[in-house]
Amino acid sequence: MLEKEVYKKLFSESFSLPVRVNYWDGTTEVYGDTTKKNPIIITFNEKIPLNALTKNTSLALGEAYMDQTLLIDGDIQALITDAYLHATSFLRSTNYIKWLPKLAKHTKKNNLHDIHIHYDLGNDFYQLWLDPTLTYSCAYFQTPEDTLEQAQINKVHHILDKLFIQPGETLLDIGCGWGTLMLTAVKEYNVKATGITLSKKQYEYITQRIQEEGLQDRCEVILEDYRDVRDVSYDHITSVGMFEHVGADSLEEYFAVIKRLLAPKGTALIHGISRQQGGATNAWINEYIFPGGYVPGVAELTQHMQTNDLQLIDLESLRRDYQLTLEHWKKNFHQVKEAVLKQQDERFYRMWDLYLQACAASFESSNIDVIQYLLVHPSNNTIPMHRNC
Repeated sequence: MLEKEVYKKLFSESFSLPVRVNYWDGTTEVYGDTTKKNPIIITFNEKIPLNALTKNTSLALGEAYMDQTLLIDGDIQALITDAYLHATSFLRSTNYIKWLPKLAKHTKKNNLHDIHIHYDLGNDFYQLWLDPTLTYSCAYFQTPEDTLEQAQINKVHHILDKLFIQPGETLLDIGCGWGTLMLTAVKEYNVKATGITLSKKQYEYITQRIQEEGLQDRCEVILEDYRDVRDVSYDHITSVGMFEHVGADSLEEYFAVIKRLLAPKGTALIHGISRQQGGATNAWINEYIFPGGYVPGVAELTQHMQTNDLQLIDLESLRRDYQLTLEHWKKNFHQVKEAVLKQQDERFYRMWDLYLQACAASFESSNIDVIQYLLVHPSNNTIPMHRNC
């Protein structure tokens, strides 16, 4: 059968780990290193249509896992990491990617829709498996033994310390999440902070926290597109896990906004998922997790910085920190499965489980990176020569 030949080629070119595949017709094949014990077991309850498999293999397999057409018994993260490490695999070779989604237009209307789809799933959903700070971005582990909550607190301080903040200064947080960074800046660094978000759920959450903690005179959150921020100069700008939603078509404008809003002697810390191999999208993630998402290349980002006459004075990779962050999230997510299933169905649970494990694998294999970029205007010589963190 032609289908079986396609499957055999796919698996033989993708893995060195031992993988046993139970096909829909009752036959079994073993791929990878057959001398090793305890193979990962992939079972097909039915065959995936050949046209779907050859159009975009990772999309077809992802949908099959969600629908339980395909089952995996074993470490999904290890399986996907192994595939990323093979240039001939279905995750890397163009032989298995005949179709990619068109790059989305990042209009203000589209951005609002895309953010709503992901971040407005509900605060109660994210509270189930994020740490108590409700931080949904890469943590910073000073030691691997740090708890996730401690590592997220470490991350916030790591960012704020890089900015060389002085009491009484102003901070703009573009894409402020549930507000932990901006609120920490207000309470511990004595700044006035403004947060920007397109998520109604996040806006409502932060607004309530500001009121409960009596911070109205030093802190505000605004529900608007980052491009609509009024022409006010800020001493410091942060943007964490945000430019992945900006899109290739709007990255230059994104850095133009930062240039426009940053005070002459100010500092901006931009933290986001980047690819050292160049920009990319993932059809399955774009379809089911992050509509409109785009992971830009490092060279692409620095070119836009240069175009906007911003100086890059510090670059730091936190790739392994994000792998560990995702492994914590996966563990938490597994522990609250029954609670998730009370909110959503089994297909949703499998989708998010696959998403968390696939992202951990992507960082583990260096397919993607997460990098902090510290930016200033040219000839800003007023800050210390070196960071102390």
